[in-house]
Amino acid sequence: MPQESLKARRGVVAAPHFAAAEVGRDVLAEGGNALEAAVAAAAAIVPTYPHMNHLGGDGFWLIREPSGKVRYIEACGYAGARATRAFYRELGHEKIPERGPLAAVTVPGAVGGWMLALEVARALGGRMPVKRLLEPAIALARAGTKVSRSQAWRFTTERGADIRAPGFAETYLVDGKPPTAGTVLSTGRLPDTFEQLVRAGLDDFYRGDIGREIAADLERIGSPVVRADLERYRAVLREPLSVQLKTGTAFNSPPPTQGLAALIILGIYERLNVHEAEGFDHLHGIVEATKRAVRIRDRVVTDFDRLSHDPGSFLLPAALEREMKAIDRARAAPWPQPAGEGDTIWLGAADASGLVVSYIQSLFWEFGSGCVLPRTGIVMQNRGISFSLDPGAKNPLEPGRRPFHTLIPALAVLKDGRVLAYGTMGGEGQPQTQGAFFTRYVHYDVPLGEAIDRPRWILGRTWGSTITNLRLESRFPEAVVDRLRKAGHDVEVLAEPYIETMGHAGAVVYHPDGTLDGAHDPRSDGGAAGC
Repeated sequence: MPQESLKARRGVVAAPHFAAAEVGRDVLAEGGNALEAAVAAAAAIVPTYPHMNHLGGDGFWLIREPSGKVRYIEACGYAGARATRAFYRELGHEKIPERGPLAAVTVPGAVGGWMLALEVARALGGRMPVKRLLEPAIALARAGTKVSRSQAWRFTTERGADIRAPGFAETYLVDGKPPTAGTVLSTGRLPDTFEQLVRAGLDDFYRGDIGREIAADLERIGSPVVRADLERYRAVLREPLSVQLKTGTAFNSPPPTQGLAALIILGIYERLNVHEAEGFDHLHGIVEATKRAVRIRDRVVTDFDRLSHDPGSFLLPAALEREMKAIDRARAAPWPQPAGEGDTIWLGAADASGLVVSYIQSLFWEFGSGCVLPRTGIVMQNRGISFSLDPGAKNPLEPGRRPFHTLIPALAVLKDGRVLAYGTMGGEGQPQTQGAFFTRYVHYDVPLGEAIDRPRWILGRTWGSTITNLRLESRFPEAVVDRLRKAGHDVEVLAEPYIETMGHAGAVVYHPDGTLDGAHDPRSDGGAAGC
C-alpha cells in the first residue's frame, strides 16, 4: 500500500529514525523554529543511527528562509596537518586505508555546522537554548543504542561484516559478534560528551575540553589529525548551486559535493520532455542523464578553493541542451564509471513561517573509519579515503584540503509556491534517487509519500559492492525491464520489492497556504512527525 505523507500546520520533521523525527517535532511544538528542530533531530539521531552518522562526521545544510533567501552551510572537515602523501607512502600505503586510524584523515565538521545553523536560527528569531536541543540526545545516549533493523543489516554486507578498528568491537559487537536488531548497546562516554557541550557550548568540541580529548585519542591511535586542526576549524556559509527549471528553481550543494550532478540530471531530464512516469522513457532518461552528469562531476568537482571550472557554467541552458542532445533516446551509453559510496542520514524540517531545512549528516561508510574514541564515545568518519595519493589526481591528499563528498541536501522553490526539501542517503545513488523522487513528485504529480515509496533503481556501486550495473527493485513491470535490456542496459532485478541498497529518502513540503507535508522512506526505520 503506498505510503501517505503526514499533514501538519505548525511544523514537520522527517528523519530515517522515528525517535529523531519526534524529537524535532517536540521542539516545534514548544515554539522552536525549523532550524532548531533540525539541530535537535541531528543530535538525537547520533545515538539512534550510529552506523550512518556520528559526531565524528560532516554535515551540509540548505536553508530557505521565510524571506525567500536560500542559504547553504558547508560543514565539511579538511585533512589533518600530518595527512601528507609522504606520510602514507612511508608507511607503505599505495592508497589511504579504508578503516582504522589512518582512515580517520579529516576533522569532523558536523558540530561546527550545528553552531552556524543555530546562528542563522537566532537571526530568524529562534530562542531555544542549546540545553533544550541536546537534552533528548543525552537521554537517548544514556539509554543506549537500540540496534535498528538498518544497523543490523549492515553487518550482513561484505563491507560491514569485518570492521577492525580501535574501540569498534567493544562498542558495537556483542562477544565479538554482530548484534541482532533490538539489542541495546552502551554508547560509552557519548552522553557525557553531549552534557559537556551543554555546559561549555558547542565550540568546546573544537577549542575546549572535548577538543583536547578528541585530539589526545587521535594521537594515541595514530590518526594524522592533531589538535591544531580542530582549533582552526569553522563551518562556512557559501552560495548554493541552482538550476532554473520550468517548474521552479532547484538548489543543491556546491563542490566538494556532487550536488552539481544532481542538478545536471534534473536539467537534462526536463529537456527530454518525457510525459509519463515509470515507463522506459522515464527510467532510461534519468539513467542516461546520470551518466552524463557523473562524467562532468568527476572532471570538475574538487575542494571549493581549488576549482578549475565554474560549476554554474554546466547548469546554463546551452550546456544542459548540449548534454541532452548527446543522449540516445533508444540506446544505453557505455558504462561503468568509477563510483562513490557512503552511508548517510538526511533529515528535513519546515515550519509555518516558511522556514524550510534540508540537512544531511554522515560518516561516509557504515561506522566510518570504525574508530571509537574512548574519552568521548565519538565515532570518526573515513571521508578522507576519497583522497588520492597520486599528486596528479583531481583530489590529491594535502593537509587542509577538503575531500570529495557524496552528501547532497536538496531544496526546490516551485513556481506554484511550494517549497520542497528532500534528500537521501546512498552514496552514488543520491543524485539518482533525488532525480527519481523529484520527477515523480514535481513532473508527474505523484503524492509525496508515494513518490518516495515507488520502486527505485541504482546505477553503479553502493554499500561497498563492486557491482556497476543497473539494479532495480522487483516492483517494476516486466515490460519496462525488457525494454531496458533491449536498449543495452545491463539490468539486474533484485529479489526484494524494497531494499536498503536503494537508500533512505525523505521530504518535507511547505505549501503557500502555510500547511506542511512530510514523509520518509519505508526502507528506513523512520518517518515524519508534525504538529
